Amino acid sequence: MDANWEPPGCWYAPQWKSGEFRDLRHNIYFGAVHDPDGRDYVGEISDENEKYAKDEYHDGDKGMYWGAVQNPDASYEEQWACDKDPFWVPEGEQPDEPQAVSPEVLAGLAYNQIKVPGTKVTLAPAGASKVNLPTWAWLDKGEYKPVSVTASLDFPGFHMEATTTAEPVGLHIDPGTEDADVLPASGNCEPNKDGSIGEPYARGKAEQTPPCGVTYRKSSGGGTYDLNATATWKITWTGSNGTGGDLPDGEYGNDQQVEVQEAQAVNR
Repeated sequence: MDANWEPPGCWYAPQWKSGEFRDLRHNIYFGAVHDPDGRDYVGEISDENEKYAKDEYHDGDKGMYWGAVQNPDASYEEQWACDKDPFWVPEGEQPDEPQAVSPEVLAGLAYNQIKVPGTKVTLAPAGASKVNLPTWAWLDKGEYKPVSVTASLDFPGFHMEATTTAEPVGLHIDPGTEDADVLPASGNCEPNKDGSIGEPYARGKAEQTPPCGVTYRKSSGGGTYDLNATATWKITWTGSNGTGGDLPDGEYGNDQQVEVQEAQAVNR
C-alpha cells in the first residue's frame, strides 16, 4: 500500500528488568576478553560506563530500563538518531522523552503490516468491450472490507497497544486512453452502503448507465487498453488510554488489459 507516511526510524521502549540490565552491563564491561594470543584478562571500565558500575540497578524496584529500538525499514542515520544511554522508568510511568514509544508509533508499525487485496475490478460485458457501449465495473464487497492489525507491548506493569484499520472508501478508474468517457465523469466511484463499489451488471441493464464504469469511443485496434483501477483505503487507528486518530490514506492500483471492438449491434 502506498502512503506519504512512515513510522519513525527509532524510539525508546522498555527492554530490561533491573537484574537483566545489571547482568547485561556486567557481561559487557566485566567479562573476560580474549587477546589474539588466546590469553584472558578482565576488561577495563571506561569513564562513560563507570556510572553503571556504581549503579545499584534499582534492585527491588518495580520498573524497566528503557533503551533504543531501531526501525529496520529506516535509513541508517534515522535508526541511530536515538543515541541516549538506557534509562530507568518506574512501573506505571511514561518517560518524559519525545522519542519514547507511543500508541501512534505502534499504530505505524501495525500499518506497515496491513495487507489489502489487489485492486482487480470485475468488468462486464465479459470478453471484449464494445465501442460506444458502457462497460460496467465493480468491486465485490466480500473482498473489499475493513482490514485491521494490532501491535502491542506487554511488560510487567506496562501495556500499550494500537489497532490500525484500513477501510476501502473509493475507486478511481483510468480507462487507459483519452478516447473514452468514465462513469462518473470524475472517474471516482464511491462505496455503496453495503461496502461494495459499483454495481454488478445483470441481464436487462444494457440500456442503463452504470454507476461505475467506462465507455470507450474508439476500438483498441486489435490490441488492448490498460485500464487502471486504484482503490483508496482510509486509515484510522485506536490505541491505549483512548488515543486514536487518522493516518494518510493508502492507495493500491492495478492495470487490466481491455480489448475494445467496433460493433454495429450487440445483444446483451
